[in-house]
Amino acid sequence: MRSIVAAAAAAIVAVSVSGATEQPPAAIETAMPKPVFGTVATGPFSEASIGRYLRPLGPTAPPWARRLYRSSVRVLIAFTNPQSGAMIAGEREGWGYVWPRDASAGALALRAAGLRPEARIVSSFLARLSLLAAARFYPNDDPVLGRAAAGDPGGWVAQAEKAVGFEPVTPGPWEDRQDYGENVTGDLLGNAIAAGVPAGEIQRRFLTDRGLVREKGGDQADSSAAWAVTLFPDPGLRQPAEWTLLELVRESTPFGIPPMEGWTPGEVWTAPTAWSAWALVELGDLRAADRLLAELHRAETPHGTLPERVDSRTGQPTSTTPLAWSHAFAILALRARYR
Repeated sequence: MRSIVAAAAAAIVAVSVSGATEQPPAAIETAMPKPVFGTVATGPFSEASIGRYLRPLGPTAPPWARRLYRSSVRVLIAFTNPQSGAMIAGEREGWGYVWPRDASAGALALRAAGLRPEARIVSSFLARLSLLAAARFYPNDDPVLGRAAAGDPGGWVAQAEKAVGFEPVTPGPWEDRQDYGENVTGDLLGNAIAAGVPAGEIQRRFLTDRGLVREKGGDQADSSAAWAVTLFPDPGLRQPAEWTLLELVRESTPFGIPPMEGWTPGEVWTAPTAWSAWALVELGDLRAADRLLAELHRAETPHGTLPERVDSRTGQPTSTTPLAWSHAFAILALRARYR
């Protein structure tokens, strides 16, 4: 029987103003998922293929890093349809869809881990999507209506396609759209970086004396600055990105960082923790990178899975566990750190 961890096991049942009883939050499952779309005996996504092509971490990798690396590969395989390449974000209501940015990161992680055939199949699925039709897609590639496309999917899919030798798509419009946070519409840093906006223009809009911020006129450092070092490298943004990430590391919790300053109080996210660690490795800031990787390790569940979000004080999962996006960036960060 799969193990269940409550998101807030110690929550006290309270009485609402109307007199109705408020129930504790629904339990969050944290076990390693079974293959959502079934398994194949041979070829890509089979145990034989993974055993043959999976690249190990370098000899200096500690045992916990090797375990998390293998667990992360297992999560991505479990969430991917081996026939079509559809990689869902998580096995939970509201997450069982394909987000182009999440699945693109998954394809890049599989490629980095040596699983090139698997990465090609995921990238092939992404190439079929009508990226401007919606923010999310069903595993049959139909758009999920009700949420408009963000400003970054074209950039992400282009990177996944280039990694496996496909002709990359052209990044679409990025202004006046939502970003990875899906809670603000505007001209946002992560979208600008993914769209390949020139460094000078990005600095003009988003650079402050504390680093790169999410919105022009704001003052909250945004961890998506890391992408200008790794996924969408731009030499003109390396130093501003470094300032930004070091600012976030200085404020990190025992379980990682939020995606940007001023995010939901009391919660940190594992994907930004991992993608920031990756960028700091590439920048040569190994002490800061190792601090974030240690925090990512603390955010793991006992099953080796990464929640989307955890309580910044206790490390307790507060959202979908595991999350494909988090495990994709764990693979990329660990491969960079332990080549």
